[in-house]
Amino acid sequence: MSTAQQVLTGPMIQSGTSRVSLTVIQERARKKKWKNSFRAWLLLLPSLIFLGIFTVYPIIQSLISSFYKDDLSTVQPVFTGLANYQALLMDPVFWECMKNNLLIAVVTVPASILLGVAMASFSNSLGKWGKTVTRIGFIYPTFIPLVAAANIWMFIYTPIYGLLGYINSSWRLLADGKTAIWAIIVMLIWKQAGYLMLFYIAGLNGISKEVFEAAEIDGATGFRRFKAITWPLLKPTTMYVFIIALTSAFKTVDHLYIMTKGGPGNATNMLLFYIYQTGFDYWNNGKASAMTVILVGILLIVTAVKFFYDDRHAYYN
Repeated sequence: MSTAQQVLTGPMIQSGTSRVSLTVIQERARKKKWKNSFRAWLLLLPSLIFLGIFTVYPIIQSLISSFYKDDLSTVQPVFTGLANYQALLMDPVFWECMKNNLLIAVVTVPASILLGVAMASFSNSLGKWGKTVTRIGFIYPTFIPLVAAANIWMFIYTPIYGLLGYINSSWRLLADGKTAIWAIIVMLIWKQAGYLMLFYIAGLNGISKEVFEAAEIDGATGFRRFKAITWPLLKPTTMYVFIIALTSAFKTVDHLYIMTKGGPGNATNMLLFYIYQTGFDYWNNGKASAMTVILVGILLIVTAVKFFYDDRHAYYN
């Protein structure tokens, strides 16, 4: 081979070797990616199994059962289409429960979030021992079981002998349809605010101190600093906390069974407790399944809208 041919073929051989090396590197990267993905799915598999058995399957089964008449008058479930949903539209108790649930969600969710933010900010402003004492005090209601909390507040609301009875023995907060729902709301906020505070403490600790130092140099202190810096940077936390608080507002049932059983009348009855009554007290599984589907649909729609809207306006630090 002449010198000229060697000069021409040399770069070609090197170029071919480079292409082969690049292909090998890409193949190795692809195999590594698939390997990591397989490990990730393998670690998630136990959770996915439990999610499928205890969440996805019941939802699908409820959706199927909602199209059947399945009560004490039927030996076997009978397909009736949308009859259960049509019956709910004419059910005044269902609409009363829906109204109560919406009221509780509209009041407890923002109140618990604001109280959680306030408690987290207050505890963070204190020293080491101050943080410890205040956080323990604020979070203590969270560790109390809901049934125990309901009994505590029943004692508080009990006329004559209760804590409020010493102030005014004529108060009948749980016996009056106008005040019973608000008595439940106060208890729910007291029970939930400390739990939400934990997420805001984590969110506050995740914000760089340099941001607050720069704000102080610019003269932003107090509420102005909170409004311009702290609250916008806490939006990802608020988005997650909102979903938790909203779900809790629609799924609480223990306290109703202990405190009012949905009374007086249906003044404190809520959708989940009415589902329990319909399915286990009246044995109307078809109607209970239809209400379950509606409840899950409401939560999914509100959560999805809130998530996608806030995600566009959130600052991730």
